[in-house]
Amino acid sequence: MNRRGRRVPWIMVLIALVGFLFILFPLLGLIHKAPWGSIWDQLRTPEARDALKLSLVCSLWATLLAVIFGVPLAWVFARVSFPGRSLVWALTILPLVLPPVVGGVGLLYAFGRNGIIGSHLHDWFGIQLTFSTAGAVLAETFVAMPFLVITVEAALRNMDRRYEDAAATLGASRFLVFRRVTLPMIAPGLAAGAVLAWARALGEFGATITFAGNIQGRTQTMPLAVYLLLESDPGVAAALSIVLLAVSVTVLAVLRRRWLGAG
Repeated sequence: MNRRGRRVPWIMVLIALVGFLFILFPLLGLIHKAPWGSIWDQLRTPEARDALKLSLVCSLWATLLAVIFGVPLAWVFARVSFPGRSLVWALTILPLVLPPVVGGVGLLYAFGRNGIIGSHLHDWFGIQLTFSTAGAVLAETFVAMPFLVITVEAALRNMDRRYEDAAATLGASRFLVFRRVTLPMIAPGLAAGAVLAWARALGEFGATITFAGNIQGRTQTMPLAVYLLLESDPGVAAALSIVLLAVSVTVLAVLRRRWLGAG
């Protein structure tokens, strides 16, 4: 290739730089306003401690539920053909593009005290999911599970199925093949999907505040605390924002190689 063919298109580089700065400046603004001298003190306030603890508990439960329900869903989409599979897949992945507040309204109409399912849960078992920690977990699971489903489905479609066939011909049951062959082979994809689901659950705001409310110690996770404290205690809000920013950057940095095959 001649030198002209290798010439850098500077107009593209310039536009890319402007786009990068557009993303960068809000992050720099957050870092600039963070109370670095007292950030640990800010994170030890009762509001921050409650939000940190609740965010960790809810996001881990949401990730566990996403794995329990999402892995079978991904397997069905990758391995089973049935009428309407594309529609079922689209509905499963819909929370990826659905506005979170709309998802929260849907959860309210389905699992709220007067919802199509929630009314029966309340009348028969005395269970009320709205304005509860369980409701926050449910909202986070709703928005996070699609990330796991699409990641694990891609791993299942890309794996070499000859290993499964070989195990089956040797007499292994379907469950044994799945447990001893399939799961180990898709483990990197499963781990990536679980981390993505956890990060999405950790940062969930719209569906949680709409369905579960914003109650300190019960449903007020870190994003909700940031929203509430931005006016009353901006120092704590900035400290919690820095924690969320650090987690997000770490997750993206760890998963970059898997997504792009880049160093």
